Amino acid sequence: MLEIGITPPEKIFLDGALHRFRSNTKGEGGHTDKPGWYVVFGDGVPAGRFGCWRAGVEVSFKAEMGRELTQADEMAIARRTNEARTLRDAEKKKSQEAAANTVDTIWTGCMGASPEHPYLARKGIKPNGARVTGDGRLVVPLYDEDGVLSTLQYIDNEGGKLYHPGGATGGKFNIIGNTEEPGPLYVAEGFATAATIHEITGRPCVVAYSASNIVPVVATLHTLYPDMVIVADHDASGVGQKYAEQASAKYGVRMVMPPTLGDANDYAQEGNDLAILLAPQRPPYKLNRAKLLASQPAPIKWLVKGWLQENALIMVHGPSGGGKTFVVLDWLMAIASQKTAWMAHKVKPGNAVYLAGEGHHGLRGRIAGWMHKNNVDDPNLWVSEAGCDLNTREGYKKVVEAIRALPIDPDVVTVDTLHRFMAGDENSSQDAKTMLDYCAALMAEFNCTVILVHHTGNADNSQHRARGSSAWKGALDIEISIVPAKGDTPMQIVQRKSKDAEMAAPLHASLKSVEIPGWFDEDGVQVTSAVLVQEDAPPPSATKDGKIAENQKNFANAWWSTAAEEREGKPYVSRSGFKQHLIENLGFTSNSADQYLKPGGKIISKLLVGGLIAPHEYGWVIEDGTWASCLIMDKGQR
Repeated sequence: MLEIGITPPEKIFLDGALHRFRSNTKGEGGHTDKPGWYVVFGDGVPAGRFGCWRAGVEVSFKAEMGRELTQADEMAIARRTNEARTLRDAEKKKSQEAAANTVDTIWTGCMGASPEHPYLARKGIKPNGARVTGDGRLVVPLYDEDGVLSTLQYIDNEGGKLYHPGGATGGKFNIIGNTEEPGPLYVAEGFATAATIHEITGRPCVVAYSASNIVPVVATLHTLYPDMVIVADHDASGVGQKYAEQASAKYGVRMVMPPTLGDANDYAQEGNDLAILLAPQRPPYKLNRAKLLASQPAPIKWLVKGWLQENALIMVHGPSGGGKTFVVLDWLMAIASQKTAWMAHKVKPGNAVYLAGEGHHGLRGRIAGWMHKNNVDDPNLWVSEAGCDLNTREGYKKVVEAIRALPIDPDVVTVDTLHRFMAGDENSSQDAKTMLDYCAALMAEFNCTVILVHHTGNADNSQHRARGSSAWKGALDIEISIVPAKGDTPMQIVQRKSKDAEMAAPLHASLKSVEIPGWFDEDGVQVTSAVLVQEDAPPPSATKDGKIAENQKNFANAWWSTAAEEREGKPYVSRSGFKQHLIENLGFTSNSADQYLKPGGKIISKLLVGGLIAPHEYGWVIEDGTWASCLIMDKGQR
């Protein structure tokens, strides 16, 4: 009992009778409230069952006798367990019948709730048939499928909820609204959620009272109301979604869920359009002939051709001080300043929002420097004053309200940096999913692109990818990394992923100093900033020392000798294929080939650190766009 969270009674009677006791489980009532129960048979091998009706748990047990049980022992235990179950069921039925009689009297004696009741006022809903007890608690009914009152739920001013002790709740429900008119019947967990749905849509909504109760309630009603829609709660735990999906899959009913954490009442109170969320979003499932599909043009729409897609989730990552903010700012300013091109790539003019979590003083200078350099007076760019936890309900609401207050809707929203706008751990897939959900909500709310600015990892071989959970990369439409300038080698802007289009060729750029007119420090010295300037791609000899060039040659030769495989348009070499090439073509021993191909080995390490290759499947792919393009072109000409 202790192991599953039930406080045992002071004494246990091994008499085969059903005993009830105070289990101290959540929602404990008065001194006479005894939701815990047990039945123990003491003869032979002690065995029986125990549980708690309030906690919804039940356990069968038998004593450990220190010997193997005989067939007679097993049969006796099975018989006693069934007897215990029968006693339990009889007692439970008796308790539920007593509760049903009691709640009927309580419900009849309650007065109708006022719209000013604290809970109703906080939730922004009408009473919808709710009543009030003598001590001021809101009370709502649970009925069975025949319309017989089964039990009651009490809701205090703060939203705390309790069922009437002993009452049956499984499969019981309440319907808010009239079901006579044709149309959808909605199903929700809580009373406030169901009331909100009914008031906004005018359609009836079933109160299931808990996530786990959605499945039996839908099972009871789906044949009577074929047009059912489950409105799941968006819990951080995923419990609401899990049970809603079970019911949806099992009975073929539609399911919707708010894109942000919370329930439908939270979503509506945050100012979102719940009616649009609940409306069918997709036509009936159908299959089309390929020719018909191909005859309907659906070109990708771009903010910056080849680089920033409309209504997409994009991540730009790079090491601290590597220039990623300068690149992102250059995009945003080009879009917001009605520029026609960015580094020879077509630009669609629009509006931009920059959520800046750090470096506001430096950002002012960068914007001022860009405006002076490009002779721009007033770009359509709005910048936040501080960061916030965007992946929380409060933070998301703060951002949405600030954007709604603008005279425009943004075409692109940038979050710089991800770390400054995220509560939780960027290495956690669950925390990453929460942030991605809120980004999706932001995209849906304003039909815009969201750019996340993030850091790369600290290790040398992780400079080509974003720091944290692998969930980030999987959710992105476009991934871009900024490779910092090194020596005479300019900064590189490299696409690592482009889900819907061919990846753009890498670009090179540098930061050029620019004086900001009218800006002087306390000593009267001219203040400067920097702006991004495109550079020509340096020749290979200028970017790589002789050893790297030799390693590249070895890698390319291994690629040719292993059938020139590709992965997502990039040259790919497996480790086993590379090893075979070293042994058969260069005379390596097996052991020396293994040493050379280790992550820190002589051939691989410099290529990884330089971002020229990246781990993939059972080997590596070439990440350097220029090098990869040359090899692919050579392959096509052979």
